[in-house]
Amino acid sequence: MPALIVIGAQWGDEGKGKATDQLGTDVDYVVKFNGGNNAGHTIVVNGEKFALHLIPAGALTESCTPVIGGGVVVDLDVLFQEIDELKSRGIDASRLKVSANAHIIPSYNRTLDKVTERFLGKRKIGTTGRGIGPTYADKMNRIGIRVQDLFDAPILRQKVEAALDQKNSMFLKVFNTKTADAEVVTEELLKYADRIRPMVCNVTNLLNDALDEGKTVVFEGGQATMLDVDHGTYPFVTSSSATAGGACTGSGVGPTRIDRVAGVAKAYITRVGEGPFPTELDGAEGDWLRERGGEYGTTTGRPRRCGWYDAVVARYATRVNSLTDLVLTKLDILSTLEQIPVCVAYEVDGVRYDDMPADQTSFHHAKPIYEYFPGWQEDISDVTEFEDLPQNAQDYVLALEELSGVRISSVGVGPGREQTIVRFPLV
Repeated sequence: MPALIVIGAQWGDEGKGKATDQLGTDVDYVVKFNGGNNAGHTIVVNGEKFALHLIPAGALTESCTPVIGGGVVVDLDVLFQEIDELKSRGIDASRLKVSANAHIIPSYNRTLDKVTERFLGKRKIGTTGRGIGPTYADKMNRIGIRVQDLFDAPILRQKVEAALDQKNSMFLKVFNTKTADAEVVTEELLKYADRIRPMVCNVTNLLNDALDEGKTVVFEGGQATMLDVDHGTYPFVTSSSATAGGACTGSGVGPTRIDRVAGVAKAYITRVGEGPFPTELDGAEGDWLRERGGEYGTTTGRPRRCGWYDAVVARYATRVNSLTDLVLTKLDILSTLEQIPVCVAYEVDGVRYDDMPADQTSFHHAKPIYEYFPGWQEDISDVTEFEDLPQNAQDYVLALEELSGVRISSVGVGPGREQTIVRFPLV
């Protein structure tokens, strides 16, 4: 049975959680391998909406074990709020496994995230202020706090004190804000130790043993390709590896064990936060897409910036991730349009770019070159077979497939778990 990576092929919010959830009983493990509670998945099951931030989508399927990998940064308060919310709605999240190597977001990093963003002013990144970036920075600076540290109170206290030696100087001298108390922070973290202990394990062994036994493992990415810290629109990116390579480093499963890589893309495109966005629509068209598509952040509620499908971004995502499949979502949102623009290339200072420009400056100044496809007027939300879609809708999907350089395996025609047309099964 396969190991399958599911990642965002745009700037996030593409519907990755729904894509993972649809695999249902075909999957034994679903692994979150990067990011934290700075992003979320909205999944609709039997008309009931679930918003997940830290817990993988597999938690909604009883036969599946959800896993938080070592590449994730964990806000313990958010994690247990989410577990309790699921329990109150009849979902048992006790199957959750958490890597001992995952880093914890301490309260002082949430503070640092917020004051740093305010300090940047017009140069702000658009962070969610949840402490994600500072916690990844601590990881790289080797002053981070890991889940396993909760079980050794003296070591935890030493590590918190070491981190605050630096942080408190910044709070006081740079940001003119109050300092954090090491003892208070340590006690804040220790109160979670007994509750999380049964969930903690060696995730690398867990997942490799599962694959050895022929079980199916899905690696569910947070954020998306264009927000990847190495391959995205830096510096307007997240702080983790959101591309397919991050699934290996964030879980401890080597690349030769991966069978399929599925990218998820909307039939148009959105972005949250600052940074370049070539096909962004200002005015009435953007407002129409936003309202019709419900384009507001699952985690923050922020309105998303909206634009037409960008095939240059799609081709880039295909190459960076070695995509084998593309999952297209929200095709139904485009119903009623007379024609649908698709960006097929960029123009920068009179020069055409069919592929992603090599430098950020060129990308920032890129103007979209559009091709136009005829729309359709029919409601497609109840269609279950590709051949039953209006001909123009079929033609649009096939055009995106050719322009993106990868087969489109499924097409979303509504928010529900069942509102997906499967052309080629992922598992």
